[in-house]
Amino acid sequence: MLLPIIALIIGLIVLIWSADRFIDGASGVAGHFGMPPLLIGILIVGFGTSAPELIVSAIAASQDNPGLALGNAFGSNIANIALILGVTSIIIPITVKSSVLRKELPVLAAATALVAYLVWDLDISALDGVIMLIVFLAVMAWSTREGMKSGSDTLAEEFTQEFEEKKISLGASFAWLLIGLLLLLASSRAMVWGAVEIATALGVSDLVIGLTIVAVGTSLPELASSITAARKGEHDIVLGNIIGSNMFNTLAVVGIAAVIHPFQTVSDILTRDLPVVGGLTLALFLVCYRKGGQGRVNRVEAAFLILAFAAYNCWVFLSQS
Repeated sequence: MLLPIIALIIGLIVLIWSADRFIDGASGVAGHFGMPPLLIGILIVGFGTSAPELIVSAIAASQDNPGLALGNAFGSNIANIALILGVTSIIIPITVKSSVLRKELPVLAAATALVAYLVWDLDISALDGVIMLIVFLAVMAWSTREGMKSGSDTLAEEFTQEFEEKKISLGASFAWLLIGLLLLLASSRAMVWGAVEIATALGVSDLVIGLTIVAVGTSLPELASSITAARKGEHDIVLGNIIGSNMFNTLAVVGIAAVIHPFQTVSDILTRDLPVVGGLTLALFLVCYRKGGQGRVNRVEAAFLILAFAAYNCWVFLSQS
């Protein structure tokens, strides 16, 4: 089992590095062609931070490992809220000001409910995948329109500051875009192979490995970017990364995996994993819509999120024993 572990670790390290380079390159290209910073943040960075989940799940689905594909998507959503927001808010409590984000949270909750409905029969068809992708494109169009209407929003100001600090030439942007994409593909293949081999050796399902080890690994780019943004005082970017990534995972990642290879799943998705995703999304909603205007995630709430993440992972592994 040594070789699969090495493949998983090296694949994970390269995945994290290449995802950052891909985002830098894509953001640089978009900026040079005149895309506003807020739209770069919502569309380019949102896609880039979820690129590891997308590519890993697409490869897993194409290789007939649907549990890994689905587990990676839902497990990443759980890790984004419980682990990433929890760890970031332990370091620096997060204050939510952006009206754009407060509008997107109900949309994320609705998207989660839609996917739960489509998965209810445990048969995720190509048609289900197409429906998810159509809804995802509609949500992106709506987010783009809302972003264009909110030019003075705090999130727009934070993204403008962020991209001014990271300007690179057009040639370098294209180079990082290509290098990042190629390494994302290669490292994702290594991770999928390693994860499947480890699951087989341990006698657990690929769903469990996807929900835990792979999900945490593909979410690490969001953790790094969230901590960096929080230290700069860019709190709305932290929450924007999480909401955008979860929207992408819920609709696009699961949708593309279903279109590539329709599959059936197990009841644990409905009785254990989706309720946890829904509960954490609801908790995020309540935190951001507090009475008095600004939402806030303090250190006590952050500690509860981290404990919830640990408890969930214990539940997943114990349910296999």
